[in-house]
Amino acid sequence: MNPSVSDLMRKATHLTQAGQLKDATLAIQALLTKRPTNIPALTVPVAARLQAHRALPGPSRKPDLRTGSFIGASHSNRGLTRSYKLYSPPHTGDDQRPLIVMLHGCTQNPDDFAAGTGMNELAAARGLFVLYPAQSADANPTRCWNWFKGEHQQQNGESALLADLTQTIIQQHAVDPKRVYIAGLSAGGAMAANVANAYPDLFAAVGVHSGLAPNAANNLSSALAAMKSGATLSSARSAKRCMPTIVFHGDKDLTVHPRNGEQVIQAALECTSSAQKKPWIEHGVAPSGRSFTRSIQRDAQGQISTEHWLIHGAGHAWSGGHPSGSYVDASGPDASEEMCRFFLERSKDRG
Repeated sequence: MNPSVSDLMRKATHLTQAGQLKDATLAIQALLTKRPTNIPALTVPVAARLQAHRALPGPSRKPDLRTGSFIGASHSNRGLTRSYKLYSPPHTGDDQRPLIVMLHGCTQNPDDFAAGTGMNELAAARGLFVLYPAQSADANPTRCWNWFKGEHQQQNGESALLADLTQTIIQQHAVDPKRVYIAGLSAGGAMAANVANAYPDLFAAVGVHSGLAPNAANNLSSALAAMKSGATLSSARSAKRCMPTIVFHGDKDLTVHPRNGEQVIQAALECTSSAQKKPWIEHGVAPSGRSFTRSIQRDAQGQISTEHWLIHGAGHAWSGGHPSGSYVDASGPDASEEMCRFFLERSKDRG
């Protein structure tokens, strides 16, 4: 019996997340051509590791949204329509608040991503807006942002839609246009890098978790190659403007090679010759016992321009996330806390 579309979608997603990229390609090809093919199953050790990465044990913090709102809507631009959810903090009054745009990973959705990152809880405490655009299954069967397709890069396609949605939220709500940030996980991290690179005047900083450098691929084959071992220098284009950038990546990530995190930082630094020659490096341990290496680069004025957090022993999962969401590693350090700290230290007039 031929596998169903949903079966192929599920299998392709699981194979990609497990690092079996060649087999994932077969599944995707079968889905696109609607031809049956022999798709290898997940190996038992990889399947077990993948399940562990979905929700590693740890303390669960459920956001208390009684003092804010989390409402869904949709937005259209240039023939594309995507739904989204927006967290609005309580008692904004006439004060303009920062906005963080959060782009989920493959198979995720705004509710799942909000739960796993705990960003709404942080937003409630700090008075932030948080925007969660949702990828459509019609646009990508596994709900991955199409970061690797040329028609969705630069100021086109999904990149243009996400920028236009952000601008609409700024106009319709009490958002401070100088304090707008974008972040994402995996495919969402790669798309966040693309959008920030295409619209440098819109964002004050970008956060990339387990993602790839701006425009690191332009088709499926180059995407799989970049995910496996990093993008080629010719495809990973440097940023248009020196935007403050924070990166989180597990050094045991079998889905997106850790070299990609290094390339995100490299792209952010290549737009200037005034950055320091060598990073300042800090070795630390999260409260749970997870060790990490934090590398910091400063600009000519002595301000931190990039932070690279390499999480030792971590796979393809949001660091310090909540087990109520998918693809989280609750053993920390807390990527959400650190991204908020990094973002809120910056505005477009302060760098």
